[in-house]
Amino acid sequence: MRMILAVAAVLYSASAFAQTDKPPMVGDKPLVQVKPKGTKAGAKEAAAKPAAAPKGKPQSVAARLQACLDTDDGTKDRLNCYDAIIAPTPKPKPAKAKGYADCRFFKEEDERLACFNGFAESIPKLPKS
Repeated sequence: MRMILAVAAVLYSASAFAQTDKPPMVGDKPLVQVKPKGTKAGAKEAAAKPAAAPKGKPQSVAARLQACLDTDDGTKDRLNCYDAIIAPTPKPKPAKAKGYADCRFFKEEDERLACFNGFAESIPKLPKS
């Protein structure tokens, strides 16, 4: 019985000595703790970016252009939708557009909107997934 009490006293005192208020040190420097990827910093960055597409596969450019067709035709909102997908970079004398990416070069908003509408409406309807 005395032996069991002696072993318990030694183990209890050893655990009391092991607890300190200082972090563990390697030489003069404290140990570095690595945070997992889903921490507060990642959550702040994700909250700062608006969610353009639902979770899962990212939408193609064609699908996003077709989604802009849901807004009213001939409005600034539709042009803003197109401009969010393909940022405008106007040129003084743009060539005729051969694809939807060339629509960004038109300086006049009406021309740019008509160009995007023409290409977005000519894209075959994609199956909804």
